[in-house]
Amino acid sequence: MRKNVIYNMVLLWTILSGSVMYAQTVKGVVSDSSGPLPQVNVAVKGTAVNTATDFDGNYTINNVDSNAVLVFSYIGFLTKEIPVKGNTVINVVLVEDSQKLEEVVVVGYTSQKKASITGAVSTVDLGDLSKTRVADVAQALQGQVAGVFVAANTGAPGDGIKLRIRGEGTLGKNDVLYVIDGVPTRDISFLNQSDIKSMSVLKDAAAGAIYGSRAASGVVLITTKSGLKGRSSFDVDMYSGIHFATNLPKMLNTDQYLTVKDQAWHNTAGNAASAISPYTADRNRTDLADTDWQDELFTTGISKNFQASASGGSENVQYLISGGYFGHDGIVVEDNDKFERFNFRSNVNADISDRFKVGTNLQISYAKQDKLSSSGDVPGVIRHALIRPPVLGVYKDVSDPTYTESNPYTDLPFYTGPNDGWSKIYEYTSNPIAIVHFTDDKRNTFQTFGNLYGEYALLRDKSLKFKSNLGVDIKFSHNKNFASNFGDANINDTSNQYYGLGRNNRPNGLDENRGQEMTFTFTNTLNYVKTFKELHSVNALLGMENINSKAAAIGGSRQNFDNTTDPFRYLDYGSTTNAYSSGSASNWSLLSYFASGTYGYDNKYFASATMRADASSRFGPNNKWGYFPSVSAGWVVSQESFMKKSDWISNLKLRASWGEAGNQELPNNAYETLVSSTGGVVNVVRYGNPDLKWETTTQTNFGVDLGILNNKLTFTADYFTKTTDDILLTVGLPAVSVGVIERTFVNAGEVNNKGLEFGVNFQNNDHEFKYGINANIATLTNKVNKLHEFVKNISDDYTHTKTEVGQAISSYYGYQFDGIYQNTGEVSSHLFSNTNGTQPGDIKFKDINSDGQINADDRTFIGNPIPKVTYGVNFNASYKNFDISFLLQGVEGVDRYNDLKQILNYDSRPFNSTTAVLDSWNGEGTSNTTPRLTFNNNGGGNVSSVFVEDASYLRLKNLEIGYTFNKSVLGIKDMRLYASGQNLFTITDYTGLDPESTSLIDKGTYPQSKSFIFGVRVKL
Repeated sequence: MRKNVIYNMVLLWTILSGSVMYAQTVKGVVSDSSGPLPQVNVAVKGTAVNTATDFDGNYTINNVDSNAVLVFSYIGFLTKEIPVKGNTVINVVLVEDSQKLEEVVVVGYTSQKKASITGAVSTVDLGDLSKTRVADVAQALQGQVAGVFVAANTGAPGDGIKLRIRGEGTLGKNDVLYVIDGVPTRDISFLNQSDIKSMSVLKDAAAGAIYGSRAASGVVLITTKSGLKGRSSFDVDMYSGIHFATNLPKMLNTDQYLTVKDQAWHNTAGNAASAISPYTADRNRTDLADTDWQDELFTTGISKNFQASASGGSENVQYLISGGYFGHDGIVVEDNDKFERFNFRSNVNADISDRFKVGTNLQISYAKQDKLSSSGDVPGVIRHALIRPPVLGVYKDVSDPTYTESNPYTDLPFYTGPNDGWSKIYEYTSNPIAIVHFTDDKRNTFQTFGNLYGEYALLRDKSLKFKSNLGVDIKFSHNKNFASNFGDANINDTSNQYYGLGRNNRPNGLDENRGQEMTFTFTNTLNYVKTFKELHSVNALLGMENINSKAAAIGGSRQNFDNTTDPFRYLDYGSTTNAYSSGSASNWSLLSYFASGTYGYDNKYFASATMRADASSRFGPNNKWGYFPSVSAGWVVSQESFMKKSDWISNLKLRASWGEAGNQELPNNAYETLVSSTGGVVNVVRYGNPDLKWETTTQTNFGVDLGILNNKLTFTADYFTKTTDDILLTVGLPAVSVGVIERTFVNAGEVNNKGLEFGVNFQNNDHEFKYGINANIATLTNKVNKLHEFVKNISDDYTHTKTEVGQAISSYYGYQFDGIYQNTGEVSSHLFSNTNGTQPGDIKFKDINSDGQINADDRTFIGNPIPKVTYGVNFNASYKNFDISFLLQGVEGVDRYNDLKQILNYDSRPFNSTTAVLDSWNGEGTSNTTPRLTFNNNGGGNVSSVFVEDASYLRLKNLEIGYTFNKSVLGIKDMRLYASGQNLFTITDYTGLDPESTSLIDKGTYPQSKSFIFGVRVKL
């Protein structure tokens, strides 16, 4: 008996010893074609032993038999089985499943499988994104995500874009928060599009509340590319494009112009019907031109792009180095609308040990812009190209006594001498070609952006990790604008200090400003990710964040430069008379604590909660802290047993969420009282408000995700309502009691946005011809619910807008156009109280209060500048080596005030006009839309709905055709040639230059161009 016991013990020890001898630890990295994959399941086949990859795709699995088989599975990718065969390092590249269901996406400070996400999070297809070749990465999101509105401010190179997630939520700044590799910023124009690995849009509060204080307008998370273990590559992407101005209005030529102005002269009070107008008399002149100012102004633009990256890595160190150049010379003549950007990025990750890793991701960029007035702003290059009469030439005759080689441009019409020495019958617009030539406004920005991090796995199974991340955003700017004096002299007084100088930029001057802004973000997180018994999953996060930002600026200006050549365009060479200098500095800080947790049961039921507490230096001691919670839940109905018979449904998930986010976008120290001292007397400049507190945006979201036919077809839908209260406003105090001082900040007002969002994706890769469609559409209703009791409305006379309770933010306000008066009887019956000189052919406005006269009391709301519907359609297809894709994008239900229409076709001054005025009212029944031609007031000078146009549009944003060479042909990994067209056509009723412009008032916007791009991408 005893011998048997001893024998059995020895046998058991031998078996166990053998098991240990042949068991081993296997580690490696799992990736796809674009980089590491987090949370891939790694299991020993036939056993319960498993683990998951970390954020950088690393895994370690213990007690693996040398003859075992590892199974790598990841939703959205084909499962791969690899025999161990005694290897201790196994790196795996997974291939995407054509019937992709879900993927792991980056969310607040961590990553999650999309199946477990319960908030409204949208990921961007980088295949579609990469084919939209734009300078600003944010614009590549246009038409890609439901509920995300993106538009270029103008078409000028280097001008910014406007991005809104689920509408305008506040009356102040509505800019979204971008988080790049864990570092927050409000601007991503410095990014190189080729460096981006993934983008996620956090739309509801449950997804974005973890970023609390600055997430009220939504969050866009961006992860950049990094190197892979055991894989080296060298990638090059370069293209060149040509750009053209399109959809330009048809303007009057000289013959038409003289005919129209002759008719206006005869319709003007005081001019005899039998008299010969000066426009008819001038037909005999030999010095009249027939200038197409648009043709003179616009030219073919050129863009160039070159991006290159090298990446690779050993078992312990991975790297990626990239550099690039982007340049765009715009569609306006000369090169004073040019933009250039240089990028350099270095990304290094190192495994110091099995549980400790460090890394750095640093980008340096330099951008320079030659800035033209691009939105109708002074000096209005585009605006003057449209209103300048065609009878004027671009250049003076060399025999003109005012002609000079340095300034050969026509200026005042038919100039003959100072003051009244020009023909005012042609008005005195500026020569747009001269404006372009003499513009010297350069904007330069040097920026360093990146992070340094360290991560340590506190537990052996790597389920608990501590990460410390230091982010830096340092920006240096240098703006230099030299305003040259040019044009005709128009001062007759020889004693005047400006006698003999041209009328533009008199006197010449230089404005130069330099600034710097430094923001440091220090973040520490503790993240626990664990699955228990294959039923319970936990993803918990604790963290703190400290953000400090400092800015400083210095500037100066001088005038009267004797020598205006480039070497002398520095402040030292200007006159010390009227010299000006300035300097300022500011800083703000934010201290935050946050926590989040997601629990999942049996891959069917998920619940998440977050809490963030922020303390901002921008608020006083009474309300320095803001608290922003959120909760959400998801139910994967398709995992239930009662759904097994419905095998055509691959995925069905219901989601619901509620949460709050904050907004601190107001001036630093706004809560404090400001005073000034003059001669020992202290005066209040602005009264403070120590009770000033955070704006809070509360959002509720209900969503459903559906996949059918093995997820060939997927569908998502969301309904949301978002309310922002305690909006930060300024209130003017009564001057009779406090004097004239600055407005005081208060918390007041409430704005609501609500809408529906739908997205559908179909992808068929079953045959040699592969194709897919990705479409989205979203609705939005914006309304102001409440303002301060002393702020009945917020009016802006420049944009003709008013913000008032019950209306959308910045709604247009003016008279309601009601046609054209056809006869005197119609005038007298409508204006029975006061005709105020109105004649047949004048514009008829609605008498809102029915008092028989038109005055300020008859103004009403006449338009909404916030789009009610946004949509986009992506199509892609490939056959063998050929591929094609296109993107259609558009908006519906949006209005814009077309001030350019007003000055061209309704103004009573002799500017040029579009050919639409050829159909102006010229007798009863001739027109009910365009008033009579006259130099008197015909109602066209009033702000009215006739100038508020529907700016809805459908635009073919991108069409690309490519060919990929077989690897065996060239002996390289990959080479693709492509041709791309952008903004190829636009369908719209808007008569301005560009319906996409984001300006509330269109005074002549630099239009987006039609582009043709040719490029090549090579992987070595």
